[in-house]
Amino acid sequence: MERRNFLQFSMAGLAKVAAGTTALTVAVSSAHAATINRTLYITEGYITQITGEDIYFMGFSNSTSELNIPGDPFIIHEGDTVSVTIVNTLQTPHSFVIDGQIDSGVIEAGTTKTVTFTATRAGTFFYYDKLNAPYNRLCGLHGPVAIMPRDSTNELYPGSPTFVKQQFWLFNDIDPIWNAMVENGNTPNTPFIPRFFTLNGLGGRPPGAPGYSDPTLNNMYDPRSYLKGSIGDRTLVRVLNAGMAQQAVHTHANHMEWLTSNGQIRPDIWLKDIVPLDGNGGIVDVIFPFDPPPDAWPPVTTGTYPMHLHTEMSQTAGGGFYLFGAITDIFYV
Repeated sequence: MERRNFLQFSMAGLAKVAAGTTALTVAVSSAHAATINRTLYITEGYITQITGEDIYFMGFSNSTSELNIPGDPFIIHEGDTVSVTIVNTLQTPHSFVIDGQIDSGVIEAGTTKTVTFTATRAGTFFYYDKLNAPYNRLCGLHGPVAIMPRDSTNELYPGSPTFVKQQFWLFNDIDPIWNAMVENGNTPNTPFIPRFFTLNGLGGRPPGAPGYSDPTLNNMYDPRSYLKGSIGDRTLVRVLNAGMAQQAVHTHANHMEWLTSNGQIRPDIWLKDIVPLDGNGGIVDVIFPFDPPPDAWPPVTTGTYPMHLHTEMSQTAGGGFYLFGAITDIFYV
């Protein structure tokens, strides 16, 4: 794509960027071996932040006219055959990798490559561009993958606690200086200073802020991000960190059942209201049980509670816009 033909995105036009296409909130899929075909387009463009800054990004997108950050999820089963066609519309080389599953090798500028693999291990994974690491990943070339156990529709791994639905929380942190250097073909040579923190590609919008009730702008209203359920609607949340900063995921209302860390099954399932999340590709899997909040009096079964990160900077944007960072809501209905 020529520089003059960059896609120009504003926060007012983020319906496509926010991936209102395939939601990251996903009902449990059926269990059978299948053949799955997907096409991803590596595109680039700008997203206007709450500060008015136009920041350069790249994405694994659904068409040449979109910029999807993160890329839409893959939800597959062990034994499924997956064929992915990657169309590199850019003038730089890129790649498509799912660790332990597939590595496309270099996809040269302006070329197309199809890779095929059979899903071999249940769990939560990234697909991402491993070239120019970690800069291409940080600039948006990432998305989530769920591999369900063979012949199971409600387990993370065979014998795990069960759930009734699942979704993804994919965090990222953004240093505009680094993104600009990547845009200009340079290797970042300054300290990493993140100024924007996103959940599933969006920042938060506090009550009263412009766009507060717009799900394409506010991750508290984004159906890919917020948790919504009634008592007993146990929800598996696959939590991934594309960013550099270590995080600490905190839910109100209920403790989470902490099942895995970075692909390793925990020997004991702890109930935690704060779960650590490593930077640079950290992954944890948790179940939010949608039990009656234990500390509420009088007892309640409906209400709204927050999820936020316990790294203080992550709740801001642009270095000081509080509650414009990585945050969402938990709705008991």
